[in-house]
Amino acid sequence: MYSMLCLALLIVGCKAEPDNSANELFAKNSETILKSISNWENETPDYSIYAENAVALSTRFGAEVDTVMVLSEESKASDKAFLERFDFKFLNNPPVLLPGVNADTKLPDGSVRYYGAWEVTLSATDSTEAKSGIIKLYNSYDFDANGKIIYQQGYGDYSGIMNYLNE
Repeated sequence: MYSMLCLALLIVGCKAEPDNSANELFAKNSETILKSISNWENETPDYSIYAENAVALSTRFGAEVDTVMVLSEESKASDKAFLERFDFKFLNNPPVLLPGVNADTKLPDGSVRYYGAWEVTLSATDSTEAKSGIIKLYNSYDFDANGKIIYQQGYGDYSGIMNYLNE
């Protein structure tokens, strides 16, 4: 009887610790996304959070290409022009970040997703008043082994808000 008890204690005592690496990656990568949100609001995008070969999925209506290279000079110039024309405010504070899963295994993989609303404002000019609209977005970010964003996608009615603000 004592040997059965000892064997049971040995089995229970030798249980492997659960693998928490995906949760740790998610927490680390979430900090990167929070920084990215803040930087976008402050009009100071930080491209150092992206891998050199990072791509963003083109999800807007009529996009001429499926993906764009995030670190290309064309993308950076587009971001700069966009930030000069519009102001952005993230309305879900604090942001609710969600862990993503690997598409093949369906297991958490350290990727980060969020649903959120952004207020986008077209500044006033000498002949027009300021105009604002709210866009609700779903964004997801996948990371490489170095903790850099490798893939980014966002879904929302981009065309709708741009048509509204620019009419």
